[in-house]
Amino acid sequence: MLKKIFPMPLHSVLLVIVWLLLNEFTFGHLVLGTILAIIIPWVAAPLSDPHARVKKPLHALRYIIMVLGDIVVSNFEVAGRILSSNKNLKPGLIALPLDLTGHFPLAVLASTISLTPGTVSVDFSEDMQWLYIHALHIDDEQSLIERIKTRYEAPLREIFAC
Repeated sequence: MLKKIFPMPLHSVLLVIVWLLLNEFTFGHLVLGTILAIIIPWVAAPLSDPHARVKKPLHALRYIIMVLGDIVVSNFEVAGRILSSNKNLKPGLIALPLDLTGHFPLAVLASTISLTPGTVSVDFSEDMQWLYIHALHIDDEQSLIERIKTRYEAPLREIFAC
């Protein structure tokens, strides 16, 4: 019964809070915000696309901290490569075989790769089994694939339990 009235309770609470922050806090705005917080999620719930949920939030926090550290380190590595001679660069495309499933976890993986300087996610294969990545410098394609799989994909599989 409660799930029918509040199909997305967190969204309802956030809608009321945002409504009251945008408008002056009066009883009328509280009532109107509450009505909107019930109606909007109720109308939008059938349109929402269910996505993978974070099963291990502490692992997710550790993953975010690790990625932020990788971004800082990669910035220095890319700056060093750019400031040195361009003839030493070996850019290329690699095809990363995917063990990860689900659109949201795959989007997080692709975003992580693109956020890390020196690499960018290009595209997924039609069957979502491969992620094509462009790298600024590739010494060893297989070691890059293994690094991405162990450093990013494996933790994401654990975080999203997929």
